[in-house]
Amino acid sequence: MAALTTELNRQIGLLIHRSGKVETVIVGDHDRIVIPVLDQVRCAGGRLRGLRCVHTTMGSSGPNDEDIMDMACLRLDMISVLTIKDGFPDLLYSAHLLPGRIDDKDWQLLPPVHPSAQNQSCIELIETIEDEFSRARPIRAVDEGLDRAILIAVTTGSKSRAEDSMAELVELARAAHVQVVDQVIQRRRTIHPRFILGRGKLMEIVLLSLRTGANLLLFDQELSASQVRSVTTHTDLRVIDRTQLILDIFASRALSREGKLQIEMAQLKYLLPMLSTRDDALSRLTGGIGARGPGETKLEIDRRRINDRIARLGKELKAVARQRYHRRARRRKHDVPVISLVGYTNAGKSTLLNTLTKSEIMAEDMLFATLDPTSRRLRFPTDLEVIITDTVGFIRNLPADLLKAFASTLEELNEADLLLHVIDISNSCWREQAEVVDTLLHDLDLGMIPCLRVFNKIDKVKDTFHPGGNDGIWISAVDRRTLDVLLPVIQAQLAGSDMRKGR
Repeated sequence: MAALTTELNRQIGLLIHRSGKVETVIVGDHDRIVIPVLDQVRCAGGRLRGLRCVHTTMGSSGPNDEDIMDMACLRLDMISVLTIKDGFPDLLYSAHLLPGRIDDKDWQLLPPVHPSAQNQSCIELIETIEDEFSRARPIRAVDEGLDRAILIAVTTGSKSRAEDSMAELVELARAAHVQVVDQVIQRRRTIHPRFILGRGKLMEIVLLSLRTGANLLLFDQELSASQVRSVTTHTDLRVIDRTQLILDIFASRALSREGKLQIEMAQLKYLLPMLSTRDDALSRLTGGIGARGPGETKLEIDRRRINDRIARLGKELKAVARQRYHRRARRRKHDVPVISLVGYTNAGKSTLLNTLTKSEIMAEDMLFATLDPTSRRLRFPTDLEVIITDTVGFIRNLPADLLKAFASTLEELNEADLLLHVIDISNSCWREQAEVVDTLLHDLDLGMIPCLRVFNKIDKVKDTFHPGGNDGIWISAVDRRTLDVLLPVIQAQLAGSDMRKGR
């Protein structure tokens, strides 16, 4: 290696397996080498890769910052730098990762030695280090089928707003049955176009995953396809964003045929731009009748199949929408008033519907516990009968494709005579949540429908503060006695709506 480096005036690098086999030979330039993507040698979360890197240098010092970054992000067993003097090997500088920080460092530099004077087994040292990582790591729930995730938020705004959004992401992860092992919030002037966060913070996260056994990075913002690939390549961890997490939750909760169709369409639209030619398998060509010459690449076939499936789902959803329209027409024929419950997810809409109608719809203290719209009849003490409908909850940064997919379901809101905007008053961010719902209702052209604010969960409010104004009713959806004030207000609102419509 020293002779070749001197002759070529270029750095030479080797990736060596623990068995002693040389996996890759790297020829760099005068100043650096570039380690290629290590697709062929994968490693599970919390484990080192089983490769060490040895490369030459024209300088007289050991590993630089880029070497340490490569070692951490690629989870290399060790990195060694060989200095050269007069065309011959001089000193070998080696560094390895640490299970715990020492002197504010996550790595340790070993004393330089001449290659012929080493008295410590490299393999024994690496196995000892990996054993320490294993002991420092808790029992890996991922082995039992549960993902262990590090939650990441990168913001250019205030830290308090990022913390509020992170708290919501924690609840989303809980709804998806993902175990949160740590949370990372970074404030930056600008978002890194490739890695979202800085390379130094990315290195910290990789080391954190080694210590905690994390196998998943969950970002609190929507990522582009190239960003997902970049972070995945440099961390060797699964990477998903907030949008994909919400789609996964919806996919696991949808029960009706319409709901499943809507979710599948949203997922396919999300997946389409994520298709990439990075995988060598996608470069294979197909032939046969109708595909003479180069034919279609596997990537093009995948895209065409997804587009065809989206088209078929669109037709099926239109058919379901027609059936829903006929049901609404029959309802209008009987002139039965309709009340729709809207609000932020986990505000208590399903619980309120259960209490009002004595139903047993699933209602849990969890984001998006119920997705499919549910309608029940409600009879007032004055013999007024109405239909009350529970709709899917809203959330900030709701994926656009998901909102479009649920368009037919949300059309139910257009037929409502009254909207009950249920607000979780016990949540410290209730104002921002209410604003999100108001904005979405405006975007759906529902601003002309009368809307009554219902401040729920007063049983969880310790102090006696009032949101101000007389534009809402205070209730606890789990306490039917608090609804005695709500029902007369609803009846008065419906009477006013009937007068405006000339019933």
